[in-house]
Amino acid sequence: MNRTQVQAIAREPETPEEIFARTSAREVQLSHLLIFFISGGLLFMLLPGTFLGVWNLISISGRRAADSISPSWIQAHGHAQVLGWIGSFILGIGYYSIPKLRRGSQTFAVGSAWFAGTLWMTGVLLRWFANVYLWQWRVLLPVSATFELAAFLMFFRAVSQHKPQDSGKPKLETWIFVAIAGTIGLLVTLLLNLGACVWLSLRSSSPAFPQAFDQRFLIVAAWGFMVFFVWGFSAKWLPVFLGTRDPDNRLLGIAVAFQVVAVGFGLAGILRTATALLVVSSLLAILALQVFSRPKQAAKTKGVHISFPVFVRSAYVWLMIAVLLGVWAANATNPSGLWGASRHALTVGFVAMMVFCVGQRVLPAFSGMRLLFSSKLMFAGLLLLTVGCALRVSGEVLAYQEIVAAAWTWLP
Repeated sequence: MNRTQVQAIAREPETPEEIFARTSAREVQLSHLLIFFISGGLLFMLLPGTFLGVWNLISISGRRAADSISPSWIQAHGHAQVLGWIGSFILGIGYYSIPKLRRGSQTFAVGSAWFAGTLWMTGVLLRWFANVYLWQWRVLLPVSATFELAAFLMFFRAVSQHKPQDSGKPKLETWIFVAIAGTIGLLVTLLLNLGACVWLSLRSSSPAFPQAFDQRFLIVAAWGFMVFFVWGFSAKWLPVFLGTRDPDNRLLGIAVAFQVVAVGFGLAGILRTATALLVVSSLLAILALQVFSRPKQAAKTKGVHISFPVFVRSAYVWLMIAVLLGVWAANATNPSGLWGASRHALTVGFVAMMVFCVGQRVLPAFSGMRLLFSSKLMFAGLLLLTVGCALRVSGEVLAYQEIVAAAWTWLP
């Protein structure tokens, strides 16, 4: 019998009032922690991410040439969006929700989670600063990548301590396996990032990833990390919020397997095969999640705008647009603009749309049982996001492919 068990036996059993008070205090702590991660993620999305992206597009549009902008600026924008925004959301929701889904003998220290969040956001901010201002970038790049990886490992250790709620054989739901695949994808992304940053600091004259490596890195970050998490949360929440039928777990597992293979081919630089497999995996995932099937009950739109189901389904339309543009780019003799349009359809049309939809559905409740401030503002945001994504994706294809010259003007 270890010391912890002896102390547990010697301690007087808690009264129901004490248990309620302890649980309530813990809930408040987790809500504050979640707000910290979500607020930080939104700031990265708005300022280092979107603002720099708009600035880049204004310059590109004025000069009508994508190579007129420093690659390090473009990568600073992407890093802030993928890890600063989406990564912060994933870590925050994980810290908040996983202890509720899985009960174990240990509870992670909230203080360590605050430290991990601070370390994570500092790492992302240092990367953005080094890429934009080039000040001491040979030092800041590996430091930032180390901070991000260390924060993730702290997160992983904290949430992996919990065991399934059932006392019998551990049995995880399929959506958790999909989220685990996304977690592994995030780990691979961070390891690749650290290795590349160390290499750049020792060998390169610029903090920007070489184009060939950046292409492969983005496939892992987008399809191996973000898409898996969206699929996982879709499998968990869409049957509740959209009234869809329960996911076909076997088909979803097959979709994940196809996508893992696709990401492997993408990392190897075999892009034609990778994009073809991504089409298959995306179609299988849509069928498995039954996004467009006849719902078994009405969608739950209380507290959000009634257009919520329409925009969620539109996100999966954008997913297919992204993979088809990827196939076009991989087989085109002149893929200028096509890869960018595919990535934007995926990151904004699919990932951001799902975050804006589901996030506004669940985050107010997670943050202390609040209500959404305004369903009308929710609709306005989703509509602007849709129109903006359509302009960007179409403009990038039409302008870069020299199909419609006027498309340069609506890119920004």
